[in-house]
Amino acid sequence: MNATVKEWISKAEGDYRTAERELHPTGTPNFDAVCFHAEQCAEKLMKAILIHLGVTPPRSHDLAALDGLLAPVCQGWSWPVAELRHLTRAAVDFRYPGDSADQKEASEAFEIATRMRAKLLPLFGMSP
Repeated sequence: MNATVKEWISKAEGDYRTAERELHPTGTPNFDAVCFHAEQCAEKLMKAILIHLGVTPPRSHDLAALDGLLAPVCQGWSWPVAELRHLTRAAVDFRYPGDSADQKEASEAFEIATRMRAKLLPLFGMSP
């Protein structure tokens, strides 16, 4: 595993820990941040595995597009497109005024990211 892949994984893990902290805070929760960091964790792990497999990922935050690149090069990889779109939407829509995530939406985004992380980290020989 090269240094770039390690850095992507490290940043993804930081996003995961941030999402987890915000979902269960000691003070006021920031559910928008949970959604954003959950998506970022999944996105960065997907990009890391693409790089690990010799594919240069695009500068895109569209998880369904990344999935389309990953499936052909990663044997056994598949993910429900509806969940990928949910994470992508949650990361973008809640960043701007007019809409905010609630606990249910944040929990769902975090749960999807947790399952994706559990499937992606072993591809690097790591445990979640």
